[in-house]
This record gives sequence, structure tokens and C-alpha cells, in this order.
Amino acid sequence: MNKPPRPHRLLRFLAYLFGALLLLVGSGLLLGDHLTPKAVGLPSQALPLQPQQTLIDRQLQPLLAENPGKSGAVYLSDGLEAYAARSIVTRQAGRSLDLQYYMWHDDLLGHLLAHDVYQAAERGVRVRLLLDDMNAAGLDPQMLALDQHPNIEIRLYNPFRNRDGLWRLVEMVQRAFSINHRMHNKAWIADGRVAIVGGRNIGAEYFDARPDVNFRDLDLLLAGPVASDASSIFDEFWNSDAVVPIAALHYSTDQQMANFVSQAELDARQKEAAPYLQRVRARLSDAYLSKQLDLYWTKGVRIRSDPPRKPVGGDSSQWLVTRLVEVLSSAEHKSLLISPYFVPGATGTKALIGQVHDGVQVGIITNSLAANDVAAVHSGYMHYRRPLLAGGVQLYELKSRGHTSKASPFGSSGASLHTKAFLVDDRRGFVGSFNLDPRSAYLNTEMGALFDDPVLAARLHQEYLRLSSPELSYWVYLNKDHELRWLDRAQTPPISLRTEPDTSFMLRASTRVISWLPLESQL
Repeated sequence: MNKPPRPHRLLRFLAYLFGALLLLVGSGLLLGDHLTPKAVGLPSQALPLQPQQTLIDRQLQPLLAENPGKSGAVYLSDGLEAYAARSIVTRQAGRSLDLQYYMWHDDLLGHLLAHDVYQAAERGVRVRLLLDDMNAAGLDPQMLALDQHPNIEIRLYNPFRNRDGLWRLVEMVQRAFSINHRMHNKAWIADGRVAIVGGRNIGAEYFDARPDVNFRDLDLLLAGPVASDASSIFDEFWNSDAVVPIAALHYSTDQQMANFVSQAELDARQKEAAPYLQRVRARLSDAYLSKQLDLYWTKGVRIRSDPPRKPVGGDSSQWLVTRLVEVLSSAEHKSLLISPYFVPGATGTKALIGQVHDGVQVGIITNSLAANDVAAVHSGYMHYRRPLLAGGVQLYELKSRGHTSKASPFGSSGASLHTKAFLVDDRRGFVGSFNLDPRSAYLNTEMGALFDDPVLAARLHQEYLRLSSPELSYWVYLNKDHELRWLDRAQTPPISLRTEPDTSFMLRASTRVISWLPLESQL
């Protein structure tokens, strides 16, 4: 019997492959609820506050008495300060630590903060750690080691049943639609009194600890009554059916715990960690919250989040995007936005241009292609530059390398914008995890701090001006022929660039090709 011609065999193979993928995804759609691991953890709640139980309680009590009904707030824009704040409140915690993150990297900074958390548990502090599972591949040994401690429990959001290898990839294909929903929340809550929220994940690049690249990011440390907002959000996620204890997905051993402790202690003594930790130790103090932080006290700040699940076509009235759109659409004279991933879509573009026509100053800071760590997102954004600029919107793109002094957190390393914030009318604003793109709006869960306060607004405006400065950003504009140009204002005289700055032809070409694909809803 003659074999079919080679082209026919190839087509048959592709047909079988397509059919297998279709069957796999179809089974995921039909059996999705059965394929997703079930939540089996016992419910728990934030521990009740005590007036004098812990060092944090005692530090804050006189400040709270002087500022009844108010919460203290301070921005953490410097990466070292952001790391120090987490490390210090963890070392000072005496009752509880509730930590909720999208990513916790298996690197030096991840190990150091994990060691701080472990030491807190050794003191008797109850630790609940909630992580998104998408970026947890390969971290099971470390997480299981921590989870084995009697005072630590780790749970995973929307986890994979298959923890690694080929079967994890197969599950990703099978659950393509459900696995796409991720928890992007970021919160570090100590003793129910202090909550750090914002854009930073846990990893060296978020805390100015990498020599090659660092993210320009922003957190808001909040102390006092508003921290209860973060605790309530954490409890809602922790006890939701989208979350599963890691112990139900894998098993741990005593050896894993011993290995984790040894590695964490080794990291703390490493040559590369010594100068970083030396700078942090200069900020360690028993009076950190009450003396070393310039806390501003206000009643005008709240922490808000998406619900643990955001079903397609479901009620979106309680989604964070609904609240943020209400604030942004209320602008009367100024609307300033900072977003590393900016894909406004046709509706958002029309709304921003409409604000300009109504007399509102609209300014946007986002990443240049060279500074963007996800080229696919830039491919979704690039379509909207011309209409935004033509409509009067001011547009700045962060440089991948800033012309800055040694004191700058950019240093000589590469830079990438990761701050997610906006300011409306010099009074209302937001700092958190929400990117101005479809993924944050409809797929991921997000959280952050909304405020209505002129002082917090003024300090955020300073950050906007710094990020949009000639040293750190290009000014994007249209020339007289309606062509895109990037003005490097740090040069003398300023230089106008015709193509995406600091990029290769291959990067520009591949980004353009990606822009032709129907991916915008996933960006």
C-alpha cells in the first residue's frame, strides 16, 4: 500500500494536532469546575487588634490618639525604602502578618524577606501568605518548607493541579480560559495596623537590588484604621473558593524546612547582600513608625479591591475598574495617569480625548518600547498614540536608561516603569496594582488605595513631574506631517528621534507583527 504524499501526511498531522487541542480546551470548558482544585482550607479571619500587645501597637497608640479617626500615609518611591519598610514592620510585628502577592521571586531579595517572615513565625507571629500560582512554578520546595512551620500557612490563587513539567503545560492549555484569571493584588499587612499597598511584587528588581534593570515603582504605606480595609480584603480572598492551601496540592518534608533555613541564612551573609543590607540596617529602629517615617494623617484614604472572582458577563458594579472610571470621568481640569502597561482601547481613547475637548489637561506616562518588559503590551498600546496625540493628550514614555546622577535609583542600570497611579484635579487619586489595560479591567483581580486629599495629591503630582522630566522620559509628539516623534529634552539642544528610541529593527518589527494579532483583550 502506497503511503500518502508527504504534504498530505503533514496536513493530517496538523489536523490531528488541532483536533487534540480542540478536545483538550473543550473538555476544560465543560469540566472546568471539576478540573480546578477545590478549596479545602479552614476559614480564618484577621486577628483582633490590641492596644498594647505588640511594638507596632505601642508605637501607633499615641499617634492615633493625636489623630482620632485618621490614618497615617507615606509614599514609598525609593526601592531601598520600600524594602526597608517591609523588613522593619515584619521584624516589629508581634501578632500577625497577612501577605498577598502576584509574584514572589526565588532570588536574593525574595529569600531575605522570606527569612524575615520565618523569623517572625519563630517569635509566635501568625503568618498567612497568599500567592498567585501562575508564577509559582518551581517554588514548591521553598513554599512547602515555610508552610510546614506551625505558625505559617500558604495558599495559592487559582492553582494548577499539576505542579510542574509537561502536565502543567497541558493543564494550561486545557484550562486556557479559566487559568487566564489571575490575582494581581499586592499587600503587606502587619498586626492589622500597617498595610503597604501599591505596585511592587517581591523580587530584586522591585527594590533597586539588581545591577542590570530596576523597576520604577510606587507603594503607599498606611498605618491606622484604613489598614482594616486591607485585612478585610485579605480575608475575603483567603476564604474564597478560588484559593487552595498548598499543602492540599503537594507534600512537604522536614528536610525542605532545614534546607530553606540554611539557604536563607547563607543569603544574608552573601557578599552581594552585605552592602544592601548595611544600607537597610541604617534604617532599623524601634521607633521606625513613630519617628523615622514622615506620616501624613488623613481621613481621606481607603483601600479597595476587586472581588476574588470576576466572572465574564457578571455584575461589575463592585469591580475596581468601575470605581476608578467614576473617579477619572469626574475630572474638571486635570487628569494625570501613570501606567507601565497602557492599552486604553477605543472607548478609553475617546473618553480621554473628550476630556481634552472639555478643557481638561490630560497627561500620560508609560513605558517606551525599550523600557517595556512585555513587548506584546506595547504592540497593543502603539495603535492609540496617534489619535491620543492628535486629540491633545500629552504623552511621555520612560527612557530605558535615564541620564541621572549617582543618587538616582536608576543608576547606570536599565529602567522600566512599574508605577500604577493617577491624579484627578489635584485632589483625588489612586495608587495600586491596576494597569490601564483590558487585563486589569476584566481578567485580573486588582487592589490599591483611593484618596481624596490635597496633600497626598500634591505628593503624587511631584512623582508625576519627576517621571515625566527630561532626564527620565521622552516627550512624544506629532510633527507637522502627522508623524510620530520622540523628543529627548535632556540633550542640548534637544534631539528629535524618528523611530522608537534605543530599539533594534528586529524588536520594532516583531512588535509590529504582534500588533496585527487579535490579542488586545488579553493584554
